[in-house]
Amino acid sequence: MGDRLREYRRKRDAARTPEPVPTGTRRRGRDRDRFVIQQHHARRLHWDLRLERDGVLASWAVPRGLPRDPGRNHLAVHTEDHPLEYLDFAGEIPAGEYGGGRMTIHDRGTYTCEKWRDDEVVVTLAGERTSGRYVLFATGDRDWMVRRLDPAPPGWCSMPELVRPMHPVPAGKLPADDDRWGYELRWDGVRAVGYLSGGRLRLLDDADEEITSAYPQLRALAEELAPAEMVLDGVLVEVDAAGRVRPVRPPDGGRRRGTRSARRGPDDPGVQYLIFDLLWLEGVTSLDLTYAQRRELLDGLALAGPHWQTPPHFTGGGGYALATSREQGLPGIVAKRLDSRYTPGERSRQWLRIDAG
Repeated sequence: MGDRLREYRRKRDAARTPEPVPTGTRRRGRDRDRFVIQQHHARRLHWDLRLERDGVLASWAVPRGLPRDPGRNHLAVHTEDHPLEYLDFAGEIPAGEYGGGRMTIHDRGTYTCEKWRDDEVVVTLAGERTSGRYVLFATGDRDWMVRRLDPAPPGWCSMPELVRPMHPVPAGKLPADDDRWGYELRWDGVRAVGYLSGGRLRLLDDADEEITSAYPQLRALAEELAPAEMVLDGVLVEVDAAGRVRPVRPPDGGRRRGTRSARRGPDDPGVQYLIFDLLWLEGVTSLDLTYAQRRELLDGLALAGPHWQTPPHFTGGGGYALATSREQGLPGIVAKRLDSRYTPGERSRQWLRIDAG
């Protein structure tokens, strides 16, 4: 067998990268071979799956990570073999170098091999965060696919392709049973449901229109939360340099494929995604949970970044919430029953829209 690390060394300068660059391969006798999954914040976020085999790490770059749903294929690009020292590597590969960017260890453990051919590999992973039976199979020269073969765990449900937003109905006054309601400030803007999976964000507006590319500022939201997967509900607004909130201006023609905010200067907060509901999280729907329970889960995620945040809500105290909206020059509030479920696509009296007046 030739030098399996020749291509690896050819692409790296040991004087410029902190990665291990050994002069040869080494073998270890083990009952079970090891694996590592590294989260790689390179030009685009991806995960690197590496399996110990014949003294090196056979490697695949998986842009969306290993699939959690059985039968769902994810792209896996077969890359050069890596040295065994890479099992423990984490660090910053300098910009301009091959694979430049931050690399962290997402998971590691051992695996058992059921099949290993030039065009197909079947393994069972046993890691701290990742376990299960997977198949990798070639579809082209370097292009492979990876699929989970195990059944989904009990209670698991796949991420929904579409959840239409729930809407409030107008109301002329605050609810009489104040302590049974939660209150949120109302923000005029573009209603947007965000689907976060594999470090990628997909945004749909309330007309089911794909608007992801119009808001490049939000790409980092999914990357920062990766590998967590979730479905969020919120509204897109603009914040000017003075901190004033105003609606996002839809692009010409009414098709929201671009926005003036994307071209703002670096000192202007610009677009903000104000997230006020959580609809699905890590294989579990939250549509049947109460509003109070969903808000507790959402607040626990502590979503805060340069272009996204979870605004506060008030349990009871509708009069205070309404006064706050007036002080901030907002159009009003939304009152939501604490025991209300999320009913997609419906206007419900469980949610009330109350103008500031």
